[in-house]
Amino acid sequence: MMDLQVVVACVIGFFYACIAFFGMLWRFIRRPLAFTKELFYRKKRNVPPACLNDPSLGSHGFIHLEEVRLHYVISGPEGAPLMLFLHGFPEFWYSWRYQIREFNKDYRVVAIDMRGYADSDKPKGVKNYTVEKLISDIRQIVPALGYEHCVLVSHDWGGALAWNFASYHPEMVSKLIVMNCPHGAAFQKFIRKSWKQFKMSWYMFFFQMPFLPELMFSINDYNAMKMIFTGSKGGVKSDSTNQDDIEAYKYAASRQGGMTGPINYYRAALRFPRIFGAMPKIEKPVLLIWGKPDMALSTELAELSRQYCNNIKIEYVENSSHWVQMDKPDEVNQLMRNFLK
Repeated sequence: MMDLQVVVACVIGFFYACIAFFGMLWRFIRRPLAFTKELFYRKKRNVPPACLNDPSLGSHGFIHLEEVRLHYVISGPEGAPLMLFLHGFPEFWYSWRYQIREFNKDYRVVAIDMRGYADSDKPKGVKNYTVEKLISDIRQIVPALGYEHCVLVSHDWGGALAWNFASYHPEMVSKLIVMNCPHGAAFQKFIRKSWKQFKMSWYMFFFQMPFLPELMFSINDYNAMKMIFTGSKGGVKSDSTNQDDIEAYKYAASRQGGMTGPINYYRAALRFPRIFGAMPKIEKPVLLIWGKPDMALSTELAELSRQYCNNIKIEYVENSSHWVQMDKPDEVNQLMRNFLK
């Protein structure tokens, strides 16, 4: 059954890959010299942008786990409760900059680069990005930082991991905050019956292809990052992302293997799927913040996630996007504060 699922995903992915290839071919026919330049142009980025070393965001460090070394940024008073941030795709720790500055007065705030991202290790092979391995990383991080539990804050792929982690390791989570990511079981059920969500999830199938997804992200000096984080084609809608921020995302993506690791999350998700049937209900308090409209996820998924929690509060943020923590940072921070009280 799983082999059939992989075959179907690859067939659909091949269809989208053909669309992408012929789109590139058409651009080459129309503007051969300009497109050739876009295809191969990459700015050298040997030094991180100044915004990544902003002292108001904290200090940098590395945690050595069983399989990987993860980069993190830490700030806030020692001994304060731990607030651990898990980013989404195609982000890294810097996407939490507005929340770090807000909560590092009251919490020991730690934002990590998950495995495969930015300055963290990028093990080769799709099998190294299964949900089981990613959850194991989180399980090791909390005690490595000197804590028994944390307030877990997450977005997108980080949210997918956070739902799992809170279910299987509830003793390590005091409260759970998820942004624009449904519970995995809700997503699995919904995408099977929703043609709309199936179409919105086209990129998951496209990412099953080798090489081409990474190439598409890197064209024209990683212009995809600008499109995602400055409002075009469903990206960040507010003016909370400036040119320095875009340069930070391009810097992270341009590291060696900088896009293969993140895309491998999607490859592993379809090739080694997590079975959610017997997944324990989440007992700890949950806050689900959902920015609307979301280019990748149907709003219905937020409400469908309720059945997998015994204590959940759902807050919708209007005139936002999938990137709600950057689109509406003040509103998101206030919702978090109200929940944490």
